[in-house]
Amino acid sequence: MSRRELDAAGITDPQLRASYERCLALNAAHGRTYYLATRLLPPHKRPYVHALYGLARYADELVDDLDSPDPAALVTWGKRLLDDLALGDSSDPIGRAAVHTARTWDIPTEHFEAFFTSMRMDITRTTYATYADLEQYMYGSAAAIGLEMVPILGPLDKAAYGHARDLGVAFQLSNFIRDIAEDLRRGRVYLPQEDLAAFGVTHDDLAAGPTPDNVRDLLRFEIARTRAIYGAAAPGIDLLHPSSRDCIRTAVTLYGGILDAVEKADYQVLDRRVAVPITSRLRVALPALLRARRARRGG
Repeated sequence: MSRRELDAAGITDPQLRASYERCLALNAAHGRTYYLATRLLPPHKRPYVHALYGLARYADELVDDLDSPDPAALVTWGKRLLDDLALGDSSDPIGRAAVHTARTWDIPTEHFEAFFTSMRMDITRTTYATYADLEQYMYGSAAAIGLEMVPILGPLDKAAYGHARDLGVAFQLSNFIRDIAEDLRRGRVYLPQEDLAAFGVTHDDLAAGPTPDNVRDLLRFEIARTRAIYGAAAPGIDLLHPSSRDCIRTAVTLYGGILDAVEKADYQVLDRRVAVPITSRLRVALPALLRARRARRGG
């Protein structure tokens, strides 16, 4: 399947194809929801989305791996990638595809700079005092990735960029809510400290075990805020090329389903990782795949 997509994108260089295939493998292995949504894009656009995901995932693993994080490698690798973006080429197995994607779609380097700035924050920063502080982190770690995606998705109006920024934030907040326990094992709490204080939640309350009532109240608040951001992002879907809309609508439904899954689990996220069942994901994705194919034929 990747060969057909690479052929459709006109990517013929063997080393470049290998780089894109490596990024696709990272997407398929680690970003199941994201990967499923990319199947709804036209084949010639999919490799570029895989490249952006591969770059983000590889950097994230360098700083977030629970067993053997390598923050020094993140700093070195990030600098190399930014230098390669300035040069317009890369010999790095992951970076080669990312740099080619950035050049092909004229993606501003400033988005990648913002991303690596946030990744470096994960090396030393473990909490965020206010939501405004967290927003600064999420701009690079999530919003900037949404901004990178827009040129590939085909914006019909400049306002699409602002909505993409919001959507990236909503996706990441959904993950933060689901992954409280996993992040705490890394020594990090991404929910703002001002929110914890407002509901009388301490870090001890987030220890593995049944979810206390005050943490439930905190999660209800965070879920409501995240859904409001999804609502603010929603008008941006119709500002994208028709062949991209089913991909993003499906991603919104699937990532939003994380919040539904947390509620369905009675907010029990401190001793387990809730997930949207594969049957539910397919129930959303398969009809969307048919619509996307019809849209491509119509286009």
